[in-house]
Amino acid sequence: MTDNVTDDTPRPAPAARGPLTTPGRKWAIRPNPRARSALSRAPFLLAFIGAVAVRWTTVLGHPGVLWFTGDSYFYLGHALDPGPSASKSLGYSFLLALLEPAHSLRLVAVLQHLMGLAVAVMVYALLRRAGLPGWASTLFTLPVLYDAYQIELEHLLMSEAFFTFLIAAALTLLLWRTPPPDGAGAKGGRGPAWWMALAAGLLLGYAVLVRSAGAPLVPVVLLCLLARRGGWRPALIFGAAAAAPLVAYAAWFHGTYGTYALTTSDGLFLWGRTAPFADCAKMRPPSHQRALCLSDELRAEGRAPGNLIWRSEAPPRILYEDVTDPGNNKILRDFAVRAILAQPGDYLRAVGEGLGMAFSPRRFPHPTPSTEALYHFPGRPHVFPGGRSWGAEGSTALSDAMRYERSTILSRVVRPHADRMIAYQRAVHLPGPALALIFAAGAAGAPVARDRHGVAMAWTCAATLLVFPIASADFDYRYVVPAMPFACLAAGLALTRAFPRARPAREGEDGPGDEAAGGNGDGDRDRDGGRDRDGAGEGRVSRRWGSRGSRRRGSDPASAP
Repeated sequence: MTDNVTDDTPRPAPAARGPLTTPGRKWAIRPNPRARSALSRAPFLLAFIGAVAVRWTTVLGHPGVLWFTGDSYFYLGHALDPGPSASKSLGYSFLLALLEPAHSLRLVAVLQHLMGLAVAVMVYALLRRAGLPGWASTLFTLPVLYDAYQIELEHLLMSEAFFTFLIAAALTLLLWRTPPPDGAGAKGGRGPAWWMALAAGLLLGYAVLVRSAGAPLVPVVLLCLLARRGGWRPALIFGAAAAAPLVAYAAWFHGTYGTYALTTSDGLFLWGRTAPFADCAKMRPPSHQRALCLSDELRAEGRAPGNLIWRSEAPPRILYEDVTDPGNNKILRDFAVRAILAQPGDYLRAVGEGLGMAFSPRRFPHPTPSTEALYHFPGRPHVFPGGRSWGAEGSTALSDAMRYERSTILSRVVRPHADRMIAYQRAVHLPGPALALIFAAGAAGAPVARDRHGVAMAWTCAATLLVFPIASADFDYRYVVPAMPFACLAAGLALTRAFPRARPAREGEDGPGDEAAGGNGDGDRDRDGGRDRDGAGEGRVSRRWGSRGSRRRGSDPASAP
């Protein structure tokens, strides 16, 4: 019988198991870094595909472009007949002139939609590189991807989409940190390389030529670079590069108007900003400026500054044959500055009212109902004004459009695609209070953010884009949209400390790791240069030891007694 018989024969020690196991531990299957990286990008890819579909519906519903009365005609006219203008800088007209040989306004619209999508990609990439997870980074790009007013503004023949894209590209270069070298600890990445600062300066300088309201961004970004330790060298390179296109344009402008400037209309806009509250009894202007104060009748009409400056009964239009003459522009600017200094409370109240409209849950018919209506997808084709020229002498808005497109069909509404976008705009847009919350999140999180300088740069750019046009001209909804992507970027960067930070993987260690997905992922490697955070290191390749899954020398337990 063999029951209850114990075999006491000595047995050899078990053979050492493979590198992925240790005695007493089960085999562990770790996810492939490439698969994990692709999975982390899935939320943004899905959101991006949906945003492309919405924009394509826009292109189908409104072939060509949408037209903004006045400004669209101006930009197109100066694209066909280049020459400096006293009222607007022509950076956007240069783009239209570059695309003119294609004779396709649809191409212009598609390109602007691609710019809008590229802005969302840049925001996402910066947030991932800063350490924000894929789902959270995607969340902060949704307003850029899906806001209906953003999409409608991209489809307008207007400068805002190009303007926003240039600023986003410049900030991406300046905020794209290089990983710290081994042994650098957690001090953060280095500042921009010289060529990044150079390219960013050129981009931002040209953005000012696209919209002169972007001029304050140059000193704002310059100060942010100087505030960073060791940032004086990239700041100098950035400042010189940003000045280059501005100086060249000012020299071109001087050849026509005899003064070095980008425009000579800033005095008129600033006069309009102050005219509704300017009181000659309080500010006591010189005698030759007293006529610039509004009459009681005109003040009682309560016209918005953005509408007042274009009225034929406005004092500057009555007093001066050319309100953009350099001398007249100086007088208007001096009057406005006197009004601000004499009545600072009234001025701040006027600016505050504009910001209140930007953050309000409802939209206001400001500066006029017809202007605000241009930011909605139309249900009927555009009607061009007759007999008025914005370009070369003898041309009209309609003739310029026909010459550019080489077609008589310049505005169409195709159903049901157009109806879908009209309904979409009613339902999908970022409410004013949500925008205020995004601004507040960036401001509140800046002091505790991992990269305080990055948050400060993005947030101050967003605030400048929103506040400066309101402070120097008037509130307009198209001034709000360009600020939105940078407010979202600042809010996302402010929250990165809430998530564990990882460092980009090095070639030969873990493959692309999470950094390929846009993050600063180091494939779970700590900053001391090699040990896995869990101390195990299974499933990894060590650059020093070379075998997959091997531990550091002296750390492996013996595989046999």
